[in-house]
Amino acid sequence: MRLTSLHILLTYTCNFECDHCFVWGSPQQSGAFTLPQLEDVFQQAADLGTIEVIYFEGGEAFLYHPLLIRGVACAHALGFKAGIVSNGYWATSVEDARLWLEPLAGVGLDEIDVSSDVYHGGEQQEARSQYAMQIADELGIYQRAVFTLNTPYTTRSTDPRMKGEPVTGGDIMFRGRAAVALTPELPGQPWELFDSCPHENLAQPSRVHLDPYGYLHLCQGLVMGNLFERPLKEIIGDYHAQTHPLVAELLAGGPAELARRNKVKTLPRYVDACHLCYSTREALRDKYPAVLVPDQMYGIA
Repeated sequence: MRLTSLHILLTYTCNFECDHCFVWGSPQQSGAFTLPQLEDVFQQAADLGTIEVIYFEGGEAFLYHPLLIRGVACAHALGFKAGIVSNGYWATSVEDARLWLEPLAGVGLDEIDVSSDVYHGGEQQEARSQYAMQIADELGIYQRAVFTLNTPYTTRSTDPRMKGEPVTGGDIMFRGRAAVALTPELPGQPWELFDSCPHENLAQPSRVHLDPYGYLHLCQGLVMGNLFERPLKEIIGDYHAQTHPLVAELLAGGPAELARRNKVKTLPRYVDACHLCYSTREALRDKYPAVLVPDQMYGIA
């Protein structure tokens, strides 16, 4: 395993409560890094010797703007490329966008991604993302992407096993709050068909997410260890997909195999593989309390 990218969930708190959110971000959520914790994480990342990029995410990272500035500065000083993912709520005008971004540009922010769709602030969001991108460009911050999530739509399956039955299309993966809030009324497929994980490289992950409680997430709510309990280098060195209690099953046959081997009672149909995987993991939390954490990832504020 060669880890090259560390994505830090600076906080679970968010000013929005989007239906699609993987991490159940909301104003009611709790959990945020402290500066000493961040500094320790950066040093461990440097000691590992393979990490090139550190991204700050949430929740909404800009809710902790002073901490975000210090975090970017520390990451930059250690030679990491630093990026941020944000919903852009702060870019209410060109002038405000500059006010928020100038300090970050000054300490070495390399990249920023801003969301722009109906899930992030409604009709005003397009203008906010444009203001943010305009100022980022002026400040020399690379705009890696403007994230736009389209509302799920119905299309027809090309899988010969489905014989053209209706399926859901679009950009949303139905994990976290999306698995609960957006799946009713959407067409689904037989659960047995979801025999692989289409989005995460669980065998040799190059990117993991680190949350404010120290959990290293292979996928949101599926962890490989806790960095506040064991050193990052040790966790990475000891990770073997085939001995992880759940990853081995996912690699053997996807979410369907995870449900089958653990005798989880399934619904007849699920919208996508993430929907089945998240629902199955939610049902297994009592059985695997060390790897299906924390509560925040399962909608418990």
